[in-house]
Amino acid sequence: MNSVFCIEDGEVHVGALPRQKVRLVQAWIELHRKELLADWKLAMVRKRSLPH
Repeated sequence: MNSVFCIEDGEVHVGALPRQKVRLVQAWIELHRKELLADWKLAMVRKRSLPH
């Protein structure tokens, strides 16, 4: 099973998981939100700097 979650609000954007699994992922996102956002921003900066 695969799902895509929004870092900012923890909601499932793509896919589906059992409710208990969704809650576990949402709790983990809440605990690690700052690091996740920092990593995402860094990845986007690096992506923009790569030659096309």
